[in-house]
Amino acid sequence: MKMKYYSKVFYDDPKIVVIGGGTGLSILLRGLKKFTHNITAIVTVADDGGGSGILREDLGMLPPGDIRACMLALANTEPKMEKLFQYRFDNGSLKGQSFGNLFLAAMNGIYGSFEMAIKEASDVLAITGKVIPMTLEKVKLFAELENGKIIEGESNIPFQVKKNKSKIQRVFINPAISNPLEEGIEAINQADLIVLGPGSLYTSIIPNLLINNIVEKIYNAKAPKVYISNIMTQPGETDGYSVFDHVQSILNHSREDFLDYVIANIEEIPTVVLDKYIGDGSSPVLVKDIDRKLLEEKGIHLIAESLIDIQKHYIRHDNMVLSKLLIDIAKKSKP
Repeated sequence: MKMKYYSKVFYDDPKIVVIGGGTGLSILLRGLKKFTHNITAIVTVADDGGGSGILREDLGMLPPGDIRACMLALANTEPKMEKLFQYRFDNGSLKGQSFGNLFLAAMNGIYGSFEMAIKEASDVLAITGKVIPMTLEKVKLFAELENGKIIEGESNIPFQVKKNKSKIQRVFINPAISNPLEEGIEAINQADLIVLGPGSLYTSIIPNLLINNIVEKIYNAKAPKVYISNIMTQPGETDGYSVFDHVQSILNHSREDFLDYVIANIEEIPTVVLDKYIGDGSSPVLVKDIDRKLLEEKGIHLIAESLIDIQKHYIRHDNMVLSKLLIDIAKKSKP
């Protein structure tokens, strides 16, 4: 399917495709847009929880939440506009719903298609680059646990993993044949760098790799492929995972020689901040000697750096450090 964008092209800027979803992707995009205007964010639409899930169920549209977050991350507009799009209602039937989600739902109704809704909203927000859904199909995410049980629904997976005390073996989507957008494939083919993550491994990153032929399209692209490992494990999704465990899951859902680089954190987290996360069931994902050894055996180049940024006791990636690392790799790959 074809989506038309008319954003200005900055030919000297590295062309970077970032694939994922959730908070991790939007944080990265806020930093990356300061270094290049040629950004394409390919975003998961497999989520079915929260306000997005309600709109998906009620209106039959694709879930707008991750799309909205990435558009706002790339927006070049007045702060008042961003506050408006981020505003969440706290009363009545709209409780928990964001204005940005409702705006995209309205645009979807006006133009009769989600792709045109994104395009028009992108113009309103004057975004840097493009935001593209991974597919226009109404996909549902499933997880097969190590005990053989099949879990239906992205928002249900972490709860059922904890309830069953069984880790995720694999994830898959229905319909199994869901096609990517042409603009996404074009961006992948023209990219100087293709980035996976950061974000929820099984519910934000890997779903994008399940789209029809996308793994081969990414693999055959000339650009280096980089995976950004999470800083903390995610309860009910990656409990006890090492850096290499994250990488191996990516490879299990793609192919063994899929990645060229992995970026991972080596910075210790202050105890006063870490204790809260440990209490919630998370643990740090720090590079260890075994990770270095296993990645080297697979021919994957590890970039281990201090990547921590703590804001109001929340741990996240330092998007400026991360962006500089990515731009350096992209510039080396440019002909």
